[in-house]
Amino acid sequence: MSNFVVLVVTAVIGGIAVVLQAQFMGVMDQSLGTLESVFITYGSGGILVGLTMLLLRGGNLAAWRTLPWYAPLAGVAGLIIVGSIGYVTPRLGLVATFTIFVAAQFIFGALIDHFGLLGAEVRSIDLSTLAGMVIVLVGVWLIVK
Repeated sequence: MSNFVVLVVTAVIGGIAVVLQAQFMGVMDQSLGTLESVFITYGSGGILVGLTMLLLRGGNLAAWRTLPWYAPLAGVAGLIIVGSIGYVTPRLGLVATFTIFVAAQFIFGALIDHFGLLGAEVRSIDLSTLAGMVIVLVGVWLIVK
């Protein structure tokens, strides 16, 4: 299997996992609350990745000091992602939630690429990218109206 196919299949599996996580967290949010559902999600995931890291690699985190100051904020961003998915999904539904999420990711990602922010390689926004943004925003409007 080519590297591209592996990447696409991995992305599809990740996308399916995000939708399942959103539904599961929506159920927990409705029963327990947003903070509790985020705690359960991050707690169980943290335990699993911690054990996997220790078993496979021995837990070598010494190089963390070489990271840019903002890189560890990925955990904070993850909390915001997970918390907002858990809160919004049962209130707007999966399709509306992920349409808004994808639109925001696409537009903000294009801006990060365009300006080369946070260590990203510069990839200028061109006319086709702008057209794609407009189409995505029209899609958001059609789905959430």
